[in-house]
Amino acid sequence: MLRSKPVQQWSRTLHIYVSMSLLLVVLFFAITGVTLNRPEWFVGEPQRIESELPLSPALLTADALRHPSGEQALLDALRQQGGLKGLASPLQIYTEVEDGELVEGEVTLDFKGPGYDASVYIDLLEPMAEVSVTDYGTVAWLNDLHKGRNTGAAWHWFIDLSAVLMVLFVLTGVVLLVPKKRTLRTAMAWTLVGSGATVSLYLMSL
Repeated sequence: MLRSKPVQQWSRTLHIYVSMSLLLVVLFFAITGVTLNRPEWFVGEPQRIESELPLSPALLTADALRHPSGEQALLDALRQQGGLKGLASPLQIYTEVEDGELVEGEVTLDFKGPGYDASVYIDLLEPMAEVSVTDYGTVAWLNDLHKGRNTGAAWHWFIDLSAVLMVLFVLTGVVLLVPKKRTLRTAMAWTLVGSGATVSLYLMSL
């Protein structure tokens, strides 16, 4: 069956187009594999910026912070006024009330993205947001993309799709080798060598 002409034609077509679509993907994961494995080669100083942002008191009322729509409005304001980005953590709210009056209150949260971190402290009595943004640089950004860290659903789906295409690329390559007896023997020999080396190195690292 694998030697039939239709199967070979379809496999060749898929192999070619999948390989071209994966060209930059494989290159990206190969390069970031080196940057992850050798962090001492790519040492950089994080850039930290601290700022204060005045906020509308309407965003910080008890009713606003209690409802998802109010929480989203606060996040939108922080993103627009402070240029914050990434995935926001749940709000951590602390209040102290005496005789029905707020005497102390604060809200803390984080924004995290690839190679990026921002911490926010909001004084409910001011109201003022103290923002500390840390940019870890391009290499950290690429490394976090490689690991899918703080990247959101779209990038996670991209990694899943890339993995499926890589499997398809390998399988179609095997199908194309089946009719070629001389090439198949050599390929299988190198497969055994590569697999053996991989398993051996893995066991040695345990």
